[in-house]
Amino acid sequence: MSVETFRALHHGRAAGDPLILPGPWDVASARVFVDAGFPALATPSMAIAASLGYSDGQGTPPAEMFAAIARITRAVEVPVSADVEAGYGLPPAELVERVLEAGAVGVNLEDSDPATHALVEPKRQADYLAAVRAAAGDDLFVNARIDTYVRDGDPSPDRTIERGKHYAAAGADGVYPIFAPPEHLRVIADGIGLPVNAVGRPDGPSPRELGRMGATRITFGGGLHLRTLATLKTIAEQLTA
Repeated sequence: MSVETFRALHHGRAAGDPLILPGPWDVASARVFVDAGFPALATPSMAIAASLGYSDGQGTPPAEMFAAIARITRAVEVPVSADVEAGYGLPPAELVERVLEAGAVGVNLEDSDPATHALVEPKRQADYLAAVRAAAGDDLFVNARIDTYVRDGDPSPDRTIERGKHYAAAGADGVYPIFAPPEHLRVIADGIGLPVNAVGRPDGPSPRELGRMGATRITFGGGLHLRTLATLKTIAEQLTA
């Protein structure tokens, strides 16, 4: 499926009708989500890493990550966006080439340094995003993850908006202020002027509620994988009951 189809899914949506993007970690889970009627998917790096035997952010080899993404994109007929963390240290042109070769139509790129876990200086991150946009042209939906709410000692909508404006100017299609409080979503969306991605959590507002609070799209990180493993654990325990 084309990036145009995926990009269009982010626009013209009613406030209570956000784009819900489940996160598959393998072909089987991807097919379950597509069969349930979801129009697009967004792979979570955490869940794919776990399925490959790695911890989140602890060195999943890029070749293995891209191979997993490619298996998913080949198995379904809906657009797939890929979480590629901070880009695995790849030059922008090489990153874009490998994402497109894997069949993804979008990327998440986070602004935390994987070595130090500190926020990357916003101008530096904007320059990286601009280089990704230049290499991709219009062929990728670039979702710029903003980590102020997990890395900043004093997170606020203002700090998030400041970063988001840099990323918007660099050509980002959307922003992902991960773990932003739901009550901040509307202010962030209005301040940056791009579609906002929010995290759906079992103990938080529903996806539709998050949409009414300002989110355009909802993803789940590794949450769906963790819930699946919890169910599998219950099944395993029942086998010896």
